[in-house]
This record gives sequence, C-alpha cells and structure tokens, in this order.
Amino acid sequence: MGKKVFVDLTHPFGAEIPRWPYFDKPLIDSKHTMAKGGVLTQSICCTMHTGTHCDAPRHVMEREFDGRRARYTHEMPVDAYTGEAVCLEVKIGRWGLIGPEHLEDACKRAGIRPEELEGMVVCLNTGMHRQFDDSKEYYHYSCGTGVEAGKWFVEHKVKCVAMDMQALDHPLHTAMGNNGMTRMNLIGASGKPITEEYIEQFGEEAYAEFDKELYIGLHGKEAYDKKFGDLEAIGCWGTWEPCHKQMLGHGIVGVENLGGDLDKVSGKRFRFYCFPIRWHMGDGSMARCVAEIDEEELNDVPDRTYPYGVF
Repeated sequence: MGKKVFVDLTHPFGAEIPRWPYFDKPLIDSKHTMAKGGVLTQSICCTMHTGTHCDAPRHVMEREFDGRRARYTHEMPVDAYTGEAVCLEVKIGRWGLIGPEHLEDACKRAGIRPEELEGMVVCLNTGMHRQFDDSKEYYHYSCGTGVEAGKWFVEHKVKCVAMDMQALDHPLHTAMGNNGMTRMNLIGASGKPITEEYIEQFGEEAYAEFDKELYIGLHGKEAYDKKFGDLEAIGCWGTWEPCHKQMLGHGIVGVENLGGDLDKVSGKRFRFYCFPIRWHMGDGSMARCVAEIDEEELNDVPDRTYPYGVF
C-alpha cells in the first residue's frame, strides 16, 4: 500500500456561497477584532443546509417506513455518514433523471458490482460540482435522482449517498418545480416556468415523472401507486423529493453539494469521512467531507479552483 493522503470533497464556505433558491444568505460578523480586542471572534447565522451538508430523516418526513418517528441528526449513529466508499462517475445529460441503468453503468466502469455496495458510502460524480455557482445552470437545470434511484439505493443496502448536485432529488422533484408546500415553479432562462421548458424539451410523458396529477392522468392510479404508493402510504406526496424519502425513510442518509477535488477520486474506492454537528433535534448540518486514499490511486487532474464570488 502506498502513502495515504486526504482529499477535500467540500465546497468552500463563506458569506457569498451559492445557496438553494429560497435559502437565506449567511450572515457573518466579527464580534472581536485583532486591532480592538487582540482576538478574532466571528458569529454566523445561516441555514444548516448551505453548501456541502448532511440531511437527516426528519428534514423531509414525519415517519420512516418502519413506522418510527423520523430521526433527527443526534439520533443517527456517529458514523452514519462515514465508511468505506466508492465514487461512481454517472454519465447523464443536462437535466437528466438518473435511474438504475445509469448507476449500474457507473458501477461497471468503477469495477464494482452493485451487490458489493452493501454498507458502503456511495459518492456520485455527475460533473455538476464543477458548475457550483449562483446560477440557473447549477440549480434549475441540474441532473438528479428520483424514486427509482432511491429504491435502487435501498435495494442494495448502501449506508449513505453523497451527491455532487443541489439536492438528493432532481430539481423538478423539489420546490423549484411544482412540488411541495413551498413550490415555486421557477422561471427558466427562456422566461417560461421550468416545468414548461422541460415539457417542450422532453415531452409531457417524461415530465409526468415529476407531477402526481399528470402521472395519474396519463398512466392511471394503479401505475402511480405501483411507483409511488409506498411513499403515499406513510403520508408523503409521492413526486415530492421521492429519492430523499426513499433513502432517509430507510435509514440511508445523504450528503448534498459534494465538491472540492471530487474528480481526483472519481471511479475509486477510499475511506469517506463526514461528520455533522452533534445537533440535538437537528434536521441536517453543514459538514466537512474528506476522502482518505492511497496517493498512487489518485486521478491525475488539476486541483480544484473556485472562480465564483470571493473564492
């Protein structure tokens, strides 16, 4: 074995960090300064789901599939987000919905069988982390997972899934589209709502994956229940963040906005470290994500630089 090195898989944090469309801007202030007090002491106020962060089950649901009240951050095992890992390079187009076929193709290219993923942390490299910015491209038009990917992670009993995207779900499965109590149906680059843009590009049947009423209208209630019924049975809106809920509802935690030098470990196996703040009744937490890997195993790619904002 070669020399072990640590690779940072975390986006830099600061007041101008890109954030999810309706999240507040981090407020960072100095309570003491070197010139006045001889020490530097800073305060911060922000949503804990800013930048690279962990999600706990309670973030998106009241009950897990086994009937228990959805767990808070402090109720998860200390190593819930840490363990032996593999980084799967997912090949998919802009705004694409990641399904089992994409994950199995990525496993094949990484030299790992899906059945070997049991108990492992699975990192997804879709290339979106390279576009991390305050932009429609990163948020509105990201590729992402859905109900079938969520069920695939459950079937293969993975421990944690860390994704280099804006969320554990495709943007149209979130409130950026037409799902959720706070649904925004954001305006896209064309000046039309992103739901309309998606239909124009991919067709109504493809968009139905993200819209409960349309799916039932096109395919019938029986087909909807077959795909989303287990979520509806525990009180969840089936097309609203179904990958989140499939994972978290089965105790598989998630990390969003994975970044840093992810390309250096793409397709590799390593030890993944990620620890949320020990926050009593927390719904998630910002975290530092790091890979420990043999130096000889690193992909020969340049160090990541951040051109946006102050970075």
